[in-house]
Amino acid sequence: MLEDLLALIAPPACAVCGDGCEVRCRLCERCERALRGQAPVWSAVPGIEETWSAAPYDGAARELVGALKFRARVGLADNAASLIAGRVPCDLLGGAIVPVPAAPARHRRRGFDAAEAIAASLAKRTGLALSPCLSRTQSARQVGRRRSERLADPPSVRAVSPVPPRAVLVDDVMTTGATLAACSVALRGAGSSQVVAVTLAASMPSRKRLGAKARAA
Repeated sequence: MLEDLLALIAPPACAVCGDGCEVRCRLCERCERALRGQAPVWSAVPGIEETWSAAPYDGAARELVGALKFRARVGLADNAASLIAGRVPCDLLGGAIVPVPAAPARHRRRGFDAAEAIAASLAKRTGLALSPCLSRTQSARQVGRRRSERLADPPSVRAVSPVPPRAVLVDDVMTTGATLAACSVALRGAGSSQVVAVTLAASMPSRKRLGAKARAA
């Protein structure tokens, strides 16, 4: 009731485009349609059986990630998880959810981690166990680096607790796959036999977008 009354004074705004949206909603209908209308992205990452992203990293998906990570709209992690859970092929969601760890300095600066928040919400939605078993040491900042630099100098990741036999890595954005590959090395070295990855968005020069029908074919 209070939220409805406050909306009369200050109508809620979409976190992506800034236009008005329904009470108790973080995104307007137009942005929701834009996100769900994008074709998923399938990518090849060394050491990972399948890497799936709900949308390409542009348009509404890019704005959603920006609002979550840089404007601390932490509630948008649930929107990201909802999009992933509603579109990801069922055969990928099996095992335990493993969030991709953030660099320590970035985590301290923001006070939260986007991948961790999305992973927690995805685990809750799917009923899968949440296994935050990886840790990342401070390394060169990935944002702004050239693709070749990211691949040549991946982050250092290690397992800090028992790992699941089958791990579903979760991140907000996949750029080159270097971080996901480093996570896979750590998981397999600690005992995981299968590793897949799901992300909200993917940004790769050679990305391949496939709809469900194309994949099934």
